[in-house]
Amino acid sequence: MATGRYPKGVLKREQILDTALEVFADEGYRGTSLRTVAARCGLSVAGVLHYFDSREDLLAQVIARRDTIPRPAGTSRVEPHALVDGIRANTDQPGLVELFVSLVAAARDHDHPAHEQLARRYTSMRLRIQGAMRDLQEAGQIPAHLDPDALARLIIAAADGAQLQWMVDDEATLDGPLATLVYDVLGLSRPSGEVDRGNASI
Repeated sequence: MATGRYPKGVLKREQILDTALEVFADEGYRGTSLRTVAARCGLSVAGVLHYFDSREDLLAQVIARRDTIPRPAGTSRVEPHALVDGIRANTDQPGLVELFVSLVAAARDHDHPAHEQLARRYTSMRLRIQGAMRDLQEAGQIPAHLDPDALARLIIAAADGAQLQWMVDDEATLDGPLATLVYDVLGLSRPSGEVDRGNASI
């Protein structure tokens, strides 16, 4: 990757990612999407890819940007309600949901350019959720006998599985399964104003 250790290169790469996020959110990843990103950034397609290891690396970085979840200052933990809010926000970004599902399926192949990037994504997310589960256990908010790692994997599975269903099931919601798991199964308190929509997605 030739981005640059230089400030201008870093800023251009950030601009490309922000633009790609907008384009893919609207269009998904089609043959013309990358050309649209390039045109909006004042570059050629080759110019865009100059800032990334490959086209697949760019796509994986877009997914990483989509996955940015707010968390309390000074901690690497992920609050469960923030996960629910994060996946709910994807409702307005159907193209990114499609991109995510397609990219993960393709990256099952260890030789795929995005495999390592996505594997790191899952490891990082799992460890952050795992830490939050331990905090909740120490606070007495969820049962202490539950395995934090298994809980983290279950939460990720609920989020990812909901995205698969949402793409083909008109009655499914993105946030319903995860909200049901977090608030109804684990028994965590719903934030003020949180509506129980879990049953609509099952």
